Amino acid sequence: MTSGYAMTESIVKGKDVTDEEIARVSENLEKLPGVDTTTDWNRFYTYDETLRSILGSVSSAKEGLPKEKAEYYLSQGYSRNDRVGKSYLESEYQSILAGQKSQSESVMDAQGNIIETVQKNEGSKGKDLVLSVDVDFQRAVEEILRNNIKKGKASSGSDLLDRAFVVAMDPYSGEVLSLAGQKLNSDGSFEDYSLGSFTTAYNMGSAVKGATVLGGIMSDAITKNTYFTDKPIKFKGTKAKSSWFNRNGEGTRTLSPVGALEISSNSYMYQVSMKMAGAKYVYDGPLRAPLSTFDKMRYYYNQFGLGVQTGIDLPGEQIGYKGSDDTAGKILDFAIGQYDSYTPLQLAQYSSVIANGGSRIAPTMLKEIRNPSTSGDTVGSLATSTQPKVMNRLGVSESDIETVQKGFYAVTHGSSGTARTVFTSSDYDVAGKTGTAQAFYDGPKEGNNMADVWNTTFVGYAPVKKPEISIAVVVPWEYRNGYSDSKINMSIAKEVFDKYFELKKQRAEQKKETSHVDQPVNNVAQAREAQSKQTEK
Repeated sequence: MTSGYAMTESIVKGKDVTDEEIARVSENLEKLPGVDTTTDWNRFYTYDETLRSILGSVSSAKEGLPKEKAEYYLSQGYSRNDRVGKSYLESEYQSILAGQKSQSESVMDAQGNIIETVQKNEGSKGKDLVLSVDVDFQRAVEEILRNNIKKGKASSGSDLLDRAFVVAMDPYSGEVLSLAGQKLNSDGSFEDYSLGSFTTAYNMGSAVKGATVLGGIMSDAITKNTYFTDKPIKFKGTKAKSSWFNRNGEGTRTLSPVGALEISSNSYMYQVSMKMAGAKYVYDGPLRAPLSTFDKMRYYYNQFGLGVQTGIDLPGEQIGYKGSDDTAGKILDFAIGQYDSYTPLQLAQYSSVIANGGSRIAPTMLKEIRNPSTSGDTVGSLATSTQPKVMNRLGVSESDIETVQKGFYAVTHGSSGTARTVFTSSDYDVAGKTGTAQAFYDGPKEGNNMADVWNTTFVGYAPVKKPEISIAVVVPWEYRNGYSDSKINMSIAKEVFDKYFELKKQRAEQKKETSHVDQPVNNVAQAREAQSKQTEK
């Protein structure tokens, strides 16, 4: 009690309080001025580690206000020993979750004794957050990631593979349907690494070529009808750079933007970047391109959410790393996603821009804010529903966007599409873009820094005509250079789409069978079981 603050509520005993103690104190409240008994609360997590890091944490009664934010909270009327959200969603939505304290005014005599206390404001309970994440879908995605990481680890050259990510969004509302990351530990166990989906960045490879095409169109370097001949590109004093299917010129062909996306032509994208630089290509000649071309290309990539903050309602978002910009020839690497690095969340936002026709929508973890529940079995009445936040709109025509959408469709349906065999058995229609990036290892395994590795990625959306879900799959360091691709990025993508539409079908059937006036809390039984276990501890 001596560590408390004057006129500030302090908890004398908050754990292991017995019925006898409650009774004895309650019977003697008249003799204990300023002392009272009340119920307390504690945070528990129904789904163990699922999204645990994203939900965040709350300070303890002993800890009170975090030192770095104490002045801010005190100015808002908090007491020093109040418990507040310390990180992520708990911190981001603290003011909504906390509610309003009741306020009382005390009258004291000359000796400092309280004579009378009058309540001025009754106060109110904190509101409830309804997240956009579907927990059944989230848990299924996490299992898909774990299974595929195990599958990838069974392939040769995969000793550095230890993580994979999936971010799924509603491309029109920005609601995050799944924010999943799994990391494999050295002892063979997995840990939740959802945070890595927006706090770690990687080279994404050809998945970003849609941004290269539209960046070229927006800068007037090309049009939707621009054709280039796919051929090896060589500058004086350097090795030739080429597409995967045309190493020595044996696969030379003329391509439109749609065809270039379908077959994932590196050469086409190289030529787009040179056009954006105002450079004229001469075989085995010099590349005369200003270094300002990097800024120009980034300006257009940023409009898709690549290399900038996405606007998600979570703190600590990373924007990725920029290359050193010291050699003009690196604009070619930039154009195929092998120079700047991006986060899985940024890649998902980019995918959504293509899916919805050109609007960059801020991702949100919040679907609704509800008033407190009166029963605990049903959610409270709706207080606020979130509205889409448009960050920017691409400065291109509808037909230009459709050009890239057709290219993405050709990737999954065209005769030369790099994902043409993946979704053939599906009841739903998918458009997307594959990616493979040659990169350097910068992970936790000492002694392997800068090892040549390959990252594999996929972006896509479905159904094609009216997209409901847009995804990004990122598998960093999947295999070492010189080994074969296990293509777990593609199996992850297929299984994620399958699960989404499977759950959608199940929910539709359940809706037919039941009708509720009040929306039930679906996991109330699980929540009570988890709470009971924690109370026992």
